[in-house]
Amino acid sequence: MFLSELVQPVTVLKGAGPAAAAHLARLGITTVADLLRHYPREWEDRSRRVPMKDWNSSAVCTDVTVLAHDWIFGRARTKTLKIYVEDETARACLICFNQPWLQRQLPPGTRCRLYGNFSYKYGDIQSTDFEIEPLSAHGAPSAEGGFVAAGILPVYPLTEGLHQKSLRKLTRLALDAFAPSLQNELPDSIIARDRLLSKSAAITAVHFPASQGELAQAKQTLIYEELFFLEVMVGRRAMARKRGTGHDVQRVSPALNTLQQNLLNRLPFSITSGQAAAVAEINADMDSPYPMARLLQGDVGSGKTLVSFLAALKAVQGGGQAALLAPTELLARQHAESAAALLEPLGVRIAFLTGNMKTAGRQQLLSALAAGEIDIAAGTHALFSQDVTYRNLRLVIVDEQHRFGVIQRQAIMDKGDTPDLLMMSATPIPRSLAMTVFGDLDISVIRDLPPGRKTIKTHLKMQSNVHDVYDFVRGELAAGHQAYFVYPLIEAGDDDTDVADTDARANSFGLKDAVSMSRHLAQNVFPGFPLALLHSKVDDDEKRHTMEAFRRGEIKILAATSVVEVGVDVPNANCMVIEHAERFGLAALHQMRGRVGRGHAQSYCFLVYASPLTDDGKTRLNVMRETSDGFVIAEEDLKLRGPGQVAGVEQSGYFALGLADPVRDAEELARARADAFAMLEANPHFDHPANLLSADN
Repeated sequence: MFLSELVQPVTVLKGAGPAAAAHLARLGITTVADLLRHYPREWEDRSRRVPMKDWNSSAVCTDVTVLAHDWIFGRARTKTLKIYVEDETARACLICFNQPWLQRQLPPGTRCRLYGNFSYKYGDIQSTDFEIEPLSAHGAPSAEGGFVAAGILPVYPLTEGLHQKSLRKLTRLALDAFAPSLQNELPDSIIARDRLLSKSAAITAVHFPASQGELAQAKQTLIYEELFFLEVMVGRRAMARKRGTGHDVQRVSPALNTLQQNLLNRLPFSITSGQAAAVAEINADMDSPYPMARLLQGDVGSGKTLVSFLAALKAVQGGGQAALLAPTELLARQHAESAAALLEPLGVRIAFLTGNMKTAGRQQLLSALAAGEIDIAAGTHALFSQDVTYRNLRLVIVDEQHRFGVIQRQAIMDKGDTPDLLMMSATPIPRSLAMTVFGDLDISVIRDLPPGRKTIKTHLKMQSNVHDVYDFVRGELAAGHQAYFVYPLIEAGDDDTDVADTDARANSFGLKDAVSMSRHLAQNVFPGFPLALLHSKVDDDEKRHTMEAFRRGEIKILAATSVVEVGVDVPNANCMVIEHAERFGLAALHQMRGRVGRGHAQSYCFLVYASPLTDDGKTRLNVMRETSDGFVIAEEDLKLRGPGQVAGVEQSGYFALGLADPVRDAEELARARADAFAMLEANPHFDHPANLLSADN
C-alpha cells in the first residue's frame, strides 16, 4: 500500500491513548500516515562516545555509575531530586525536575547509559536536559525502548505534554507494523537511475538511520519524491490549461503589429533588450492556439508597464479588449493616465473603472464596455464586479499579482472566453519559487534597466543619528529635489503597514507614526518646504490631488506609510527616508527604495533603525545595504519568510512539503521538474500513485 493510505488512527498503536492522541492532534497527527510523515527536525548522533570531561565542547554520551541522591528544597515544601553520577573521567550532578521516581529506578550503584547537555553551576558539572537508562548486567539498556543507547536518534517538533521518548516509541511501533508493506511511489526507473532507497527503507531510515550515510540517502529519496510529485501537479495544471478551447481569432505572426510599432515610433527612447524579448515572447504566446498564461517579472523600474501596454495593443488590433487589474486605485489611475497619454493618440480608447465611481458615470462606462466602445479598461477589483460585461475580453493583465488571490484572478478571467493572461510582479520571484507556485506559467524576465539609471546609494542610520539624515535631505531639497519620509504607523496605536516582525504587530509602543511626524517635520525640521501627508485612510480624491501636486513639484516632502510602496513615480524625488526600517519586510523595503532613482539625479535611501535589532532585522537591513538586485533580495526574502508567505499561497496546499526546501534543493527541484514533465509527456494521465486509485483517475 501507499503511505497516504495508512489512514488508521494513531490510537491503534500501543501507548497512544486518548491523552496522547489529543497531544498528537495539536501537531496535526491523527493517522498513522501523519505520524510517519512527521519528520525529525534534526538527528542526534549517539554512536560516538563523549566522556563527561568533554561536557563543555559537546553533548555527553557515556556510561555512568549512580553515586548518591540528594534533594533541593524550594518554597511551599517542594523538593527536586539530585542524582550524582560519574564515569571514568569526571563526576556530575543531574537535576531531576518533576522526576522523583528516578530515586527508585536509579538507586546508588546502578550502571546507566547517559546522554545530556551539561554546564558548570554552583560548583558542579550539572544538567537539567538529559536522558538516562539503566544498563543490564551485559551492558545493554534494560529499559523499554533503549533510545539512549541508539546510534542516531530523531529529534521531533513537539507540543506541550508530548515528549521525545514517547514520540520515538510510537514512531518505532508504527514503522515495525506498517513500513514493510509500503510500496514505492517514485517510478522504478528514477529509483534505479539515482540509486534511491525504496519507500519502505527511506521512511524507516529517515526516522531511525543505521548510519549518517543511510540518513543522507533517505533524505535524498524523500526530498526528490516530494519535489517530483509537486512538479507532476504543476505539469498537470499546465496541461489542463492547454486543453482549453483555444483562441477563435485568426492570427498570423509573433512580430510587432502596426499598433505596437506605432507606439514604439512615438517613444523618445528605445526599449531595452529585456523588454524587446518579453514582447516577442508575449506576441508568440498570443499567436498560439492556446490561451497565454505568462508571468512577467522584473525589478523596480525595468519597464514592465510599457510591455503590458504593447501586449494590450496586440489584443486590440486583433479585435479584442484588454483589462488591466491593479491592487490600488492610486496605481490603477496611474496606469490609466499613462495609457491615455501613450495610446489614445494611436486611436485606442481607454477607460478607468473603480468601485468609487458615481452611478451615472459608471453606468455609461459599463454600457460602452459591453458594446466594445472601450479597448482597454484599467481599474481595481471593480473590473470583475458582477455587473461588468465585456464585448470581447481577449487579454487580462494583473499588476502586482501577489496582491490578488487565485479566486480573484479567476473572477476576471471568467469575464472573457479563455482570454490570454499576463501577470506582472515588481517583486522578482526566485527561480525556485517560480518553478513551484508558478510552474504552470511561462515566465518572462526583464533583467536590464533603462540606460542612464544610477544605482541608489543606501545608508543605514541609527535612530539616534537621524538628525544627520535630516541635514542631508535639507541640502537636497534646497537643490530643488523632493523627498519621501515613510513610517510604519498612521497614528500612534495603529498598525497600518507591512510590518515584518510579529513582535511589532503586537507592540507598537514607541514607534513613530506618519501623522505626528508630518507635523514635526513641517514645523521643526523642514519649515521652509511644503509637506503633505499620505496614508490609507486619506480620502481617494485627496490622495489623487496630493500625488498630482507632488508630481508637479508643488509639494516637496511626502510623509507617508507604505502606501507609497507601489505606483508612485516622481522622477524629481531623489531621497527616500524609511524610519523604523527594521519593522518592514525585504520586499516592502525594496519597493519603497524603488520610488526614487527614477530621474537623472543621484538618489539616496536612508534606512533608519532603532535598537535592539532582531537577527532577522539585521539580516534584512544588511541585504538592503549590500545589494540593489531585486532577484538577490527576493531569494533572501524567500529564505527568511518561506515560500508560502512570499507567494501568498500559504494556505493553498502547494507547499505541503515535509523535508524538501525549494531554495536549498533548487538543483533537485530542476531535475524533478524535468523528470515530471517528461513523464507527463509520455503519459499525460500519470499522477501520484495514491491518486490513481480514485474513481476520478
